[in-house]
Amino acid sequence: MNQNFKKYLLELTQSSDCEEQEMIQELWSGYGKISRYQLVDPGFQTVVVKHIALGKVPEHPRGWNTEVSQQRKVKSYEVETNWYANWSKFTDENCRIPEFIGSFKEGKNQWIVLEDLDENYALRKNQLPIEEVKVVLKWLANFHGKFMHHEPKGLWKTGTYWHLATRQDEWEKIEHTGVREKAQLIDARLSGCQFQTIVHGDAKLGNFCFSSDGKEVAAVDFQYVGSGCGMKDVAYFLGSCLSSSELEELEEELLNFYFESLRIAASAEVGLNQLEQEWRELYPFAVADFTRFMLGWMPSHQKINSYSLKKVEEVLGSF
Repeated sequence: MNQNFKKYLLELTQSSDCEEQEMIQELWSGYGKISRYQLVDPGFQTVVVKHIALGKVPEHPRGWNTEVSQQRKVKSYEVETNWYANWSKFTDENCRIPEFIGSFKEGKNQWIVLEDLDENYALRKNQLPIEEVKVVLKWLANFHGKFMHHEPKGLWKTGTYWHLATRQDEWEKIEHTGVREKAQLIDARLSGCQFQTIVHGDAKLGNFCFSSDGKEVAAVDFQYVGSGCGMKDVAYFLGSCLSSSELEELEEELLNFYFESLRIAASAEVGLNQLEQEWRELYPFAVADFTRFMLGWMPSHQKINSYSLKKVEEVLGSF
């Protein structure tokens, strides 16, 4: 353990000692790790520490080791640190995230110290019944409602990790002529929408932690949080946990539930009818936008399916 960070952590938590209890996961491309630390005589029994080692040579599993991807990753960790330090305090129990405890930087290493969610949100899931899909959609609705029309100061100007301007390498690999030619138009429709909020930017199932009864959820991983249409989060989340046939069958019910929840969460001053109309129309564009990224990044991926391709054709036919 870095001794300067250890000193910082002990002072921060008023502990007499600490020990890395377990590594929860490695960070993407070998940029560091997330660990659980056991504290001695603290105000907290355990904390979760995200250690980012930007001095390491990236080892992308699909070979996307470019200067552009390196700089995108560096900025993503700057954004995440800023999110926790300056924005996380505005969330509440309806869009629960880990409490920010502190951050420390030394050279090309940085550490983010967070609340350990496992006491109340210990479950990570690979698949969900529809009731728990709705639990996450309610979290997203509350998150989007809370940050409607907020200027993304210190965050990504355009949230999500697949944003076209940051994924030109992948765009160049797209073989689908229509998607390749219309990618900029799809992006412009989403980026130019009237109702902008702060989006999580990586709202996949794996970034949600569930309570033991499955009725409550908290979210983690805010590297790509920034401004955008809330449908980006919704489309990406649904695609991360439902099959093509389930998406076909449940789309209307789940979108209805999301918008019902958003109406409760967002201020009436926003113009809820106009918001819902605009975002419903943009849902297929959000699906097509993420599919555009996947067609360049990994065209054989299971997320490219009959449902997503149908949405793509629907969008392409609108131009």
